[in-house]
Amino acid sequence: MFEVKVSKINENIRIEWQLSKIDIPLSNICDVVNDDTYGGEEKSAFRIGNPYGHTDRVVIKTKAETYILYTSIGGLKDRILSYMD
Repeated sequence: MFEVKVSKINENIRIEWQLSKIDIPLSNICDVVNDDTYGGEEKSAFRIGNPYGHTDRVVIKTKAETYILYTSIGGLKDRILSYMD
């Protein structure tokens, strides 16, 4: 099972999981928060990662979309926020 990977590429956040790559411009990100609910509060959000057996859910809210990242990587929210600085 592959883990969700998040990195900064130029002025974008790149999310990689399995064979998918999603680039989100840093300027479009409105908020990054942890979500304590199991499935996420926003029903229309893009869910990335395997929700089973992962302890953290990081929500990235952009101007147009919302992404929920299922991960066991501690500190992922803080890493994403550091990319925005």
